Amino acid sequence: MFRTHTCGELNLNHLNQKVTLSGWVSVIRDKGFMIWIDLRDRYGITQLIIDEERSDKSLLETARNLGREFVIQATGTVIERASKNPNIPTGEIEILVENLEILNESKLPPFTIEDKTDGGEELRMQYRYLDLRRNPVKNKLIFRHKVAQEVRKYLSDKGFIEVETPVLIKSTPEGARDFVVPSRMNPGEFYALPQSPQTFKQLMMVGGLDKYFQIVKCFRDEDLRADRQPEFTQIDCEMAFVEQEDVLEIFEGMTKYLLKEIHGIEIEKFPRITYEEAMRKYGNDKPDIRFGMEFHELNDLAQNKGFEIFDKEELVVGISAPTLNSYTRKDIDRLLEWIQRPQIGARGFVWVRVNEDGSFKSSADKFYSQEDLAAFAERMNAQKGDLMIIMAGKANDTRKQLSALRMELAERLELRKPDEFAPLWVVDFPLLEWDEETNRWHAMHHPFTSPKPEDISKLKTNPGEVRANAYDMVLNGNEIGGGSIRIHDKELQSQMFELLGFTPEQAEEQFGFLMNAFQYGAPPHGGLAFGFDRLVAILDGSETIRDYIAFPKNNSGRDVMIDAPSPIDPSQLDELEISLKQ
Repeated sequence: MFRTHTCGELNLNHLNQKVTLSGWVSVIRDKGFMIWIDLRDRYGITQLIIDEERSDKSLLETARNLGREFVIQATGTVIERASKNPNIPTGEIEILVENLEILNESKLPPFTIEDKTDGGEELRMQYRYLDLRRNPVKNKLIFRHKVAQEVRKYLSDKGFIEVETPVLIKSTPEGARDFVVPSRMNPGEFYALPQSPQTFKQLMMVGGLDKYFQIVKCFRDEDLRADRQPEFTQIDCEMAFVEQEDVLEIFEGMTKYLLKEIHGIEIEKFPRITYEEAMRKYGNDKPDIRFGMEFHELNDLAQNKGFEIFDKEELVVGISAPTLNSYTRKDIDRLLEWIQRPQIGARGFVWVRVNEDGSFKSSADKFYSQEDLAAFAERMNAQKGDLMIIMAGKANDTRKQLSALRMELAERLELRKPDEFAPLWVVDFPLLEWDEETNRWHAMHHPFTSPKPEDISKLKTNPGEVRANAYDMVLNGNEIGGGSIRIHDKELQSQMFELLGFTPEQAEEQFGFLMNAFQYGAPPHGGLAFGFDRLVAILDGSETIRDYIAFPKNNSGRDVMIDAPSPIDPSQLDELEISLKQ
């Protein structure tokens, strides 16, 4: 037996017991006549003690040959520590070692394996198996496990069954790029890795399984951003014989359940806003509502005053930032530089100070009187000490730029508190969006999303006004889940494919299996998928998903630990009948 106890469970109740522990050497403190060893495993740290008076001399020699991260086994007696450590659960005891065995030696690690390490991110990713020994990483994976267990418990109790769907599937042109897998037995033909199990879960509804879920790996060959992974995990769900309200009730309930079980937080009801309202009030479809700074449109108040920058633009819109009247001109200039970066692309803004005496000071005082500025303040609910920030331009671009500024100000003002949770639903998305490059409609969600029943008649006359029977759950400014009621009628699905530019032959080639299934009694159905990695991160007060994945890829989509992707042997390419362009 390698151990009788773990390194995190012993306390004064175990005094005078003989125990055996195994783990990694964390720290060695050699005082000459006495050696202390901090022994670490997944469960915690226990201090070992070896001294000249009570221990065999050979033990001292063995201990002096130890290095950091050596794997050892120690047997001894639990005794009370003279100098207790209140910061760890085992801090009142130590083990007087009687036998010490080196199970495996270790090279000196490339970074210190402690909570605060000296290793940079790329180095730690290269040696991820060492990084996993650190508490901040280990605890995040344990937290992920806990959330997964609670999800499974909730959904199982609600009558859902977990079903695995295929990983090798058919490539489809809609959505992001697929990762493709060549087939050796079918030369020149390819599988794709699933971007989601969408069609399979719909087929399960046709098959009568009624309530399905799966915690499933998905893959997208997308251009990567700072916190996006080429492979990610979804909580994928589908239900038959449901309307939108049924789906929202189940998954609002699941999120409430997770918040209560994990944080003890109870939320009565999630607010709901339409996509149009979200864009108008916050400039994006995943608003963070933990703080205010809502948008206020000022065209009627700000235009036709001789200020050409505002007069000629489609939209004049502003926010009121609390307490920022304290910003100096230098602070404001830095803020201007921030929004003028290429990533944001704004030309600038007009600022208005709301002074404590009720007066106003503006960067456009030449054009606006105190009465004009007072009207701005009333519209924007600005209080004394606030700084009003006003931007103008094309409506969509300006809202996007002001939204980025709103989030940046919230960070600077520390309004995005990680231990505060503000969920909401965004509903009534547009069904379609027009792509200028391809000169055709694209599905805003996916081709199987049903239109709102009352908007179906507009599909032929005005597709851009059709609302989707779709919904997103947003938590703390992040979309954590999205779904829709699906099309279950073959004729309506054919009409949707036609709008998206598919010929009947292309629709049959890509989705014939689904269309055929709809002819055999497809029930009304709908579902939702949560981004599990992001959900876990936000529930743990973070927005960085990489920390919650055991072996993540870097920003270039590479696994620097195993050096993948990498070339393969030419003989494998020959078997697959693939030749690489020179």
